Order: sequence, then structure tokens, then C-alpha cells
Amino acid sequence: MTEHLGISTAAGTFDAIAAGPEDGRGVLLLHGFPEAAIEWTEQVDALGRAGYRAVAPDQRGYSPSVRPADVRDYQLTDLTGDVLAIADELGWRRFDLVGHDWGAAVAWQVAGDHPDRVRTLTAVSVPHPTPFGEALREDEDQQLRSHYIQTYRSSAGTAEKQLLAEDALALRRAFDYKIPPSHLSEYLTRLREEGALTAALNWYRANPLPRLTAPVITVPTLYVWSTEDVAIGSAAALATDKWVSAAYRFEMLEDISHWVPEEAPELLTGLLLEHLTQFSQ
Repeated sequence: MTEHLGISTAAGTFDAIAAGPEDGRGVLLLHGFPEAAIEWTEQVDALGRAGYRAVAPDQRGYSPSVRPADVRDYQLTDLTGDVLAIADELGWRRFDLVGHDWGAAVAWQVAGDHPDRVRTLTAVSVPHPTPFGEALREDEDQQLRSHYIQTYRSSAGTAEKQLLAEDALALRRAFDYKIPPSHLSEYLTRLREEGALTAALNWYRANPLPRLTAPVITVPTLYVWSTEDVAIGSAAALATDKWVSAAYRFEMLEDISHWVPEEAPELLTGLLLEHLTQFSQ
């Protein structure tokens, strides 16, 4: 059964969902934009039933108690620091790390910078930051796919108005009816809270994606990319293997959109459990 937690850190208290025995092997799942921890509901439940201790937090800006106003407080160093602080509070010296979308970008960075803390990495949709940055600078297909980022990085207020106009039509279209209606309703309710959408967009404003880089990954890695992902093209996805020196598995999902954890939960959960089982030490 899914639990609701408050995880206290120096930055504030992160809301989270969790499942599984408290002494189970720790798995931390990081959501993307513009979602929340409930993106991982199916995976958290399945991991808990399998005996893992699965925890998915609402990250910085998404947890109301960790919503700083200054855009400079959303730099990647802050986001990765939150991951380690949450793991410390949970008592996890080492843990398995899973991320989707922006959560994947953070997960790549944590795994690259702190391989002593991360047992395994599972990244969904977003590839390793270095080839992704190269694609954003050099690959015309990726540049076209990422054109929306210019809007997201616009000055505070502009993007928010566009995304919430006409009953949040732009956000609804972004999800393209690929996620459960209950999740969409919950996301939109949260993003309409005072300062919530601005905080979520500050991840883009504080971190110019073409300049992001990360070290070569030295922990066992599963990377899942889907062919119908409108935001992430094949160039960086196919180049990611060059940035993992440990055991690496690349799974290409046919006819699945960007919203993999919610559109194909059983498929992704199966891959995740296989990965965790294979690397149990």
C-alpha cells in the first residue's frame, strides 16, 4: 500500500509517496516536468510488493515547503543536492536511482558525480546530458524538438500565462492524452497553486540545457527511450552508450510517447525490476 511521507532536509520538507518495507533495498524515483511523484505510482507499488523500499518525492519547487522564489535556487547543484539530502534522511548510504525527463537529467548527474552512492541508474526519456547538449547545439532535429524550451525559459510570467491560458490548454496538449485523467487533473491543480508553475519552469531558467554536461557513468545503467517521444530525438539517445563505461542496457520502446512511466507502466516496471534484480550488490 502506498504511503505518504514528509522528508525533512535543510532545504525544507519534501512530500513523497512510498511503498515497501522500511528495511528494503532503497529505490529513489525522480519525476519530470510538469508532473509530480504520482507519475511513479505504478512503479512504486510494484517495487514495494517486490520487497524494495521505493520512495518518489515531489522535487524542489513541486513540494510546497521547498519552493524558493529565486531562480538561482534551481540550479543543477541544488537539485542533485536535494537527492543526496533525501537519501541521507532516509538512511540510505547507497540506493538505486530512477529518473524521467528532468528527473533523468538530475539522476544522470548524481550518478556521474557520486557513483559511490548510486547502486544502479535507470534513466527514462532524457539521455546523458553531454550528448544531449551536443544534439541541442548541432542536430537540427533535436533543435526543432526542443524549440519549446525558449518559451519555458522566457521571463517569469510570460510562459506561465501561455501555459495556463484557456484552461491550461497548452499543458493538456503537451500530455497528448497519454496519461491517466486523474493524474492530469492533479498536475493542473497543483500547477495552479501560487508560485508552483513558476517554480517548475525555473528548472529550465536556471539550467541552460545546451551547456549541461556530466561525467562518464560508472554504475550499471538502463536507459529507456521511446520512438514517439516528441521532445527527444534519436541522435543523443543513440550516442548515450559512449558515456557509460559500466554495464549498459538500452531499450527502445516502439509507439510510446514521452510519458513512458504513465503510458506504459507495466512495460517500464518489468524492465526496471529486471535491471534491479540483475545488479543486486
